[in-house]
Amino acid sequence: MKKKIIAIILGCVTAFGVLSGCGQGVETSSTSSENTNNELVFVNYRDIRDLNPHLYAGEMYAQSMLYDTLVSITDDGYEGCLAESWTISEDGRIYTFKIREGVTFSDGTVCDANAILANFNAIIENKERHTWLEMMNLLVGVSAPDENTFVIELSEPYYPMLTELGCIRPFAMISPNCMINGSTKDGVNGYIGTGPYVLTDFVTDEYAVFERNENYWGELPAIEKITVKVIPDNQTRIMALESGEIDLIFGKNMLDADAISQYVDSEEFSVSLSEPTSTRHIVLNTTNDILSDTTVRQALQYATNRQAISDGIFYGLEEPADTLYAKTVPYCDVELTPYEYNADTAAQMLDEAGWTMGSDGIRQKDGKKLELELLYNSDSVTEKTIAEYLQSEYLKLGISINIHGEEEQSYRDSMKAGNFDMVFNICWGMPYDPQSSLAAMRAPVYGDYAAQLGLADKAEIDAAITEILTTTDETERQELYSFVLTRLHEDAVYIPLTYECNKALYTSDLQGVHFGTDQYDVPFADMYFQ
Repeated sequence: MKKKIIAIILGCVTAFGVLSGCGQGVETSSTSSENTNNELVFVNYRDIRDLNPHLYAGEMYAQSMLYDTLVSITDDGYEGCLAESWTISEDGRIYTFKIREGVTFSDGTVCDANAILANFNAIIENKERHTWLEMMNLLVGVSAPDENTFVIELSEPYYPMLTELGCIRPFAMISPNCMINGSTKDGVNGYIGTGPYVLTDFVTDEYAVFERNENYWGELPAIEKITVKVIPDNQTRIMALESGEIDLIFGKNMLDADAISQYVDSEEFSVSLSEPTSTRHIVLNTTNDILSDTTVRQALQYATNRQAISDGIFYGLEEPADTLYAKTVPYCDVELTPYEYNADTAAQMLDEAGWTMGSDGIRQKDGKKLELELLYNSDSVTEKTIAEYLQSEYLKLGISINIHGEEEQSYRDSMKAGNFDMVFNICWGMPYDPQSSLAAMRAPVYGDYAAQLGLADKAEIDAAITEILTTTDETERQELYSFVLTRLHEDAVYIPLTYECNKALYTSDLQGVHFGTDQYDVPFADMYFQ
């Protein structure tokens, strides 16, 4: 069974967001009328979608139930999964995996090195889609010398290699029988894996049913059947839990602070919070005429009251963020001077940058008003709330912010294209950070690349990131990380807001609820009813 990060359990929260106490859920009788000792009813805001593990449209919790990867990422390092063991060549370029014997896909197909090779060939065929993972850019070739051996060769050493191979997508293994002419890039004809569960029923926008894979190679989970109901509305999900229709609400976007605060003292339900998973922040586009000035960007940092956002919007459940990555993230415990909230400092810096207060209360310079647009995901009530708060606060300093919401896909497209002044974003979180999100800054994969194009030291930052990913010297790697994180901090490209955490609310007789190394995984295989 995969080892998991220990959950931080929320003991109690006052109206002002003060946390105290910790412990697992209280033993009590279940309120659920639907569960038995081996059935669990879960809820999600949308259906499972396309579960092709080599693409990105499906729900990751569902893909994790169906599929396995070569290795598992744990809080103690890496453990064998479909690969029983592995060796790395002295030069760090060749990885040789011993494939676990006796494993079959749920359709009966043997999962040997040849099946692994078929999966990698399918992934490589769609290589351009996966270049956000630096490993794909360094890949020389893959081979299966025999049915128990699988080999990956890189052009250069790459320290996050095992981390990326442990990511459920695109490196989870699907039965070759599900591929269409040996390919997965244009779809699959089934969702067959080697994981602890199989998909047995599915109705779009209504529900999905997963049942235990009785031929699973690992320890069989206690929960035999998991039904996932689709309930888009937050309040309706809460009512479903209270009525016993569902047993578990899990995920950082599935519960708001109000809901959490209502149940911390409940005997019928338990609440759990994880350690920080990612950073909620605003990206500033340095190609914008106004934001090209470092002084203006730094003024916005000082103008942002992170503590007020933490207390007023998140009841203290999300701690104020001083830096782009939390210090708990590997290599990110770097001494950086936070931009402490100070409206007077912000005003003084804007004055020094030549932005003087106009008669209408909006600062001006060379006949141009200090006006910016803040883009947010219209599907996120939280982002809209933060945007409205910042709009009001910045206006007090003579900064006019127009807030604009776009549907998720449009929002992401605008971000990638650099069509924004300011935009909400979230770090990728563990296990992808810091290496994957930093690597993606060097190409137009997401909004970071476009936002940083106006930086004078952009080329230097990119070169350091490239060196980070290939160096085999641990001391040098930490020094390079410190350099990059310091540059980005001083360049003030990102306004950190709060450190996100994962959340769970569930009936108290459900045990084994905790959080894994991947914030998108739901560890159903470890859960059981008491």
